[in-house]
Amino acid sequence: MREEKTSRMATLLAGLRQASDAMPLSSEAIVALIEQHLACKNSSRLPVLIVAAAYQVAGVKIGERLLSLKGHNAADEQTGALGDVEICLEGDDHVVTAYEMKLKRVTIDDLDRALQKIAAANERIHNYIFITSDVIEDTVKSYATEAYDRTGGTELVILDCIGFLRHFLHFFRRFRLAYLDAYQELVLAEPDSAVSQPLKEAFLALRQAAEADV
Repeated sequence: MREEKTSRMATLLAGLRQASDAMPLSSEAIVALIEQHLACKNSSRLPVLIVAAAYQVAGVKIGERLLSLKGHNAADEQTGALGDVEICLEGDDHVVTAYEMKLKRVTIDDLDRALQKIAAANERIHNYIFITSDVIEDTVKSYATEAYDRTGGTELVILDCIGFLRHFLHFFRRFRLAYLDAYQELVLAEPDSAVSQPLKEAFLALRQAAEADV
Protein backbone atom coordinates (compact mmCIF):
# COMPACT_ATOMS: atom_id res chain seq x y z
CA MET A 1 0.00 0.00 0.00
CA ARG A 2 2.86 2.36 0.80
CA GLU A 3 4.45 1.66 -2.59
CA GLU A 4 1.12 2.23 -4.37
CA LYS A 5 0.66 5.55 -2.55
CA THR A 6 4.19 6.66 -3.47
CA SER A 7 3.62 5.65 -7.08
CA ARG A 8 0.34 7.58 -7.34
CA MET A 9 1.90 10.71 -5.88
CA ALA A 10 4.89 10.45 -8.22
CA THR A 11 2.56 10.10 -11.23
CA LEU A 12 0.49 13.13 -10.19
CA LEU A 13 3.57 15.27 -9.55
CA ALA A 14 5.07 14.21 -12.86
CA GLY A 15 1.88 15.31 -14.59
CA LEU A 16 2.24 18.76 -13.03
CA ARG A 17 5.83 19.06 -14.20
CA GLN A 18 4.77 18.20 -17.75
CA ALA A 19 2.18 20.98 -17.65
CA SER A 20 4.63 23.55 -16.28
CA ASP A 21 5.13 25.18 -19.70
CA ALA A 22 1.42 26.02 -20.02
CA MET A 23 0.09 29.55 -19.55
CA PRO A 24 0.03 30.40 -15.80
CA LEU A 25 -3.26 30.07 -13.98
CA SER A 26 -5.10 33.31 -13.29
CA SER A 27 -5.88 34.46 -9.77
CA GLU A 28 -9.53 33.50 -10.24
CA ALA A 29 -8.55 30.05 -11.56
CA ILE A 30 -6.47 29.50 -8.41
CA VAL A 31 -9.41 30.61 -6.25
CA ALA A 32 -11.66 28.12 -8.06
CA LEU A 33 -9.07 25.35 -7.67
CA ILE A 34 -8.68 25.84 -3.93
CA GLU A 35 -12.44 26.27 -3.49
CA GLN A 36 -12.88 22.84 -5.11
CA HIS A 37 -10.28 21.43 -2.75
CA LEU A 38 -12.11 22.92 0.25
CA ALA A 39 -15.29 21.19 -0.93
CA CYS A 40 -13.65 17.76 -0.57
CA LYS A 41 -14.27 15.57 2.48
CA ASN A 42 -12.25 16.02 5.68
CA SER A 43 -10.91 19.42 4.62
CA SER A 44 -10.99 21.14 8.04
CA ARG A 45 -7.21 21.71 8.09
CA LEU A 46 -7.14 23.49 4.72
CA PRO A 47 -8.17 27.01 5.85
CA VAL A 48 -5.12 27.03 8.14
CA LEU A 49 -2.90 26.20 5.16
CA ILE A 50 -4.63 28.79 2.95
CA VAL A 51 -3.68 31.57 5.37
CA ALA A 52 -0.26 30.14 6.21
CA ALA A 53 0.69 29.98 2.52
CA ALA A 54 -0.17 33.67 2.13
CA TYR A 55 2.29 34.67 4.85
CA GLN A 56 4.96 32.32 3.56
CA VAL A 57 4.84 34.13 0.21
CA ALA A 58 4.22 37.74 1.28
CA GLY A 59 5.53 37.87 4.85
CA VAL A 60 8.95 39.26 3.94
CA LYS A 61 7.30 41.92 1.77
CA ILE A 62 5.16 43.20 4.62
CA GLY A 63 7.69 42.72 7.42
CA GLU A 64 5.86 39.88 9.15
CA ARG A 65 6.61 36.20 9.71
CA LEU A 66 4.60 33.06 10.28
CA LEU A 67 5.22 31.05 13.43
CA SER A 68 5.40 27.28 13.08
CA LEU A 69 1.96 25.73 12.80
CA LYS A 70 0.69 23.72 15.74
CA GLY A 71 -0.63 20.17 15.32
CA HIS A 72 -4.07 19.75 13.83
CA ASN A 73 -5.58 18.30 17.02
CA ALA A 74 -3.60 20.37 19.51
CA ALA A 75 -5.86 22.51 21.68
CA ASP A 76 -4.86 26.13 22.25
CA GLU A 77 -5.07 25.55 26.01
CA GLN A 78 -2.40 22.83 25.74
CA THR A 79 -0.03 24.67 23.41
CA GLY A 80 -0.53 28.17 24.74
CA ALA A 81 -1.31 29.32 21.21
CA LEU A 82 -3.49 32.36 20.62
CA GLY A 83 -4.85 30.95 17.36
CA ASP A 84 -4.47 28.39 14.58
CA VAL A 85 -2.10 30.72 12.69
CA GLU A 86 0.11 33.20 14.54
CA ILE A 87 2.02 36.09 13.01
CA CYS A 88 4.92 38.12 14.44
CA LEU A 89 6.72 41.19 13.15
CA GLU A 90 10.15 40.54 11.65
CA GLY A 91 12.78 40.71 14.37
CA ASP A 92 10.25 40.24 17.17
CA ASP A 93 8.87 37.19 18.93
CA HIS A 94 5.50 38.23 20.24
CA VAL A 95 2.31 37.55 18.29
CA VAL A 96 0.67 40.60 16.74
CA THR A 97 -1.94 38.81 14.60
CA ALA A 98 -3.79 35.59 15.37
CA TYR A 99 -6.12 33.68 13.07
CA GLU A 100 -8.76 31.24 14.26
CA MET A 101 -10.46 28.97 11.73
CA LYS A 102 -14.13 28.01 11.92
CA LEU A 103 -15.94 25.67 9.54
CA LYS A 104 -19.21 26.91 11.03
CA ARG A 105 -20.75 30.26 11.92
CA VAL A 106 -18.77 32.41 14.30
CA THR A 107 -20.84 33.23 17.39
CA ILE A 108 -20.69 35.90 20.07
CA ASP A 109 -19.47 33.16 22.45
CA ASP A 110 -16.52 32.60 20.07
CA LEU A 111 -15.76 36.32 20.16
CA ASP A 112 -15.95 36.40 23.95
CA ARG A 113 -13.42 33.55 24.18
CA ALA A 114 -11.15 35.45 21.81
CA LEU A 115 -11.48 38.56 23.99
CA GLN A 116 -10.41 36.48 27.00
CA LYS A 117 -7.29 35.36 25.12
CA ILE A 118 -6.53 38.94 24.10
CA ALA A 119 -6.90 40.16 27.69
CA ALA A 120 -4.64 37.39 29.01
CA ALA A 121 -1.89 37.91 26.41
CA ASN A 122 1.44 39.23 27.70
CA GLU A 123 1.71 41.70 24.83
CA ARG A 124 -1.00 43.60 22.94
CA ILE A 125 -2.50 41.72 19.99
CA HIS A 126 -3.05 44.00 16.99
CA ASN A 127 -5.49 41.75 15.10
CA TYR A 128 -7.54 38.71 16.06
CA ILE A 129 -9.10 37.35 12.87
CA PHE A 130 -11.68 34.63 12.47
CA ILE A 131 -11.72 32.84 9.11
CA THR A 132 -15.00 31.09 8.39
CA SER A 133 -16.60 29.18 5.54
CA ASP A 134 -20.12 29.95 6.80
CA VAL A 135 -22.42 32.96 6.88
CA ILE A 136 -21.25 36.00 8.87
CA GLU A 137 -24.19 37.39 10.81
CA ASP A 138 -24.55 41.18 11.08
CA THR A 139 -25.08 41.11 14.86
CA VAL A 140 -21.87 39.12 15.35
CA LYS A 141 -19.98 41.40 12.95
CA SER A 142 -21.16 44.46 14.92
CA TYR A 143 -20.14 42.88 18.23
CA ALA A 144 -16.67 42.24 16.80
CA THR A 145 -16.35 45.85 15.66
CA GLU A 146 -17.06 47.09 19.20
CA ALA A 147 -14.04 45.16 20.48
CA TYR A 148 -11.64 47.85 19.20
CA ASP A 149 -12.72 50.29 21.89
CA ARG A 150 -13.18 47.61 24.55
CA THR A 151 -9.65 46.25 24.10
CA GLY A 152 -7.91 49.58 23.69
CA GLY A 153 -6.95 49.09 20.07
CA THR A 154 -7.18 45.42 19.08
CA GLU A 155 -9.11 44.71 15.88
CA LEU A 156 -11.46 41.72 16.10
CA VAL A 157 -12.83 40.75 12.69
CA ILE A 158 -14.52 37.87 10.84
CA LEU A 159 -13.53 37.14 7.25
CA ASP A 160 -14.87 34.73 4.66
CA CYS A 161 -12.21 32.14 3.77
CA ILE A 162 -12.57 32.38 -0.01
CA GLY A 163 -12.94 36.15 0.21
CA PHE A 164 -9.61 36.32 2.06
CA LEU A 165 -7.96 34.15 -0.59
CA ARG A 166 -9.41 36.12 -3.51
CA HIS A 167 -8.32 39.47 -2.10
CA PHE A 168 -4.82 38.19 -1.35
CA LEU A 169 -4.30 36.73 -4.83
CA HIS A 170 -5.43 39.89 -6.57
CA PHE A 171 -3.49 42.19 -4.26
CA PHE A 172 -0.30 40.11 -4.66
CA ARG A 173 -1.06 39.01 -8.21
CA ARG A 174 2.59 38.66 -9.22
CA PHE A 175 3.05 36.09 -6.45
CA ARG A 176 -0.03 34.00 -7.26
CA LEU A 177 1.91 31.02 -8.62
CA ALA A 178 4.37 31.16 -5.73
CA TYR A 179 1.30 31.11 -3.47
CA LEU A 180 -0.10 28.05 -5.21
CA ASP A 181 3.23 26.25 -4.89
CA ALA A 182 3.46 27.20 -1.20
CA TYR A 183 -0.07 25.92 -0.57
CA GLN A 184 0.75 22.65 -2.35
CA GLU A 185 3.93 22.26 -0.32
CA LEU A 186 2.04 22.78 2.94
CA VAL A 187 -0.70 20.34 1.93
CA LEU A 188 1.77 17.60 1.03
CA ALA A 189 3.88 18.18 4.16
CA GLU A 190 0.96 17.73 6.57
CA PRO A 191 0.67 14.33 8.30
CA ASP A 192 -2.09 12.12 6.94
CA SER A 193 -3.96 12.56 10.22
CA ALA A 194 -4.42 16.26 9.37
CA VAL A 195 -4.65 16.13 5.56
CA SER A 196 -5.51 12.63 4.37
CA GLN A 197 -3.73 10.96 1.47
CA PRO A 198 -6.90 11.12 -0.71
CA LEU A 199 -7.14 14.87 0.01
CA LYS A 200 -3.51 15.38 -1.02
CA GLU A 201 -4.05 13.40 -4.21
CA ALA A 202 -7.27 15.31 -4.89
CA PHE A 203 -5.39 18.62 -4.86
CA LEU A 204 -2.75 17.39 -7.30
CA ALA A 205 -5.41 15.99 -9.62
CA LEU A 206 -7.44 19.22 -9.44
CA ARG A 207 -4.37 21.33 -10.16
CA GLN A 208 -3.36 19.12 -13.08
CA ALA A 209 -6.87 19.39 -14.56
CA ALA A 210 -6.93 23.19 -14.03
CA GLU A 211 -3.58 23.69 -15.71
CA ALA A 212 -4.53 21.40 -18.58
CA ASP A 213 -7.57 23.60 -19.30
CA VAL A 214 -5.51 26.80 -19.67
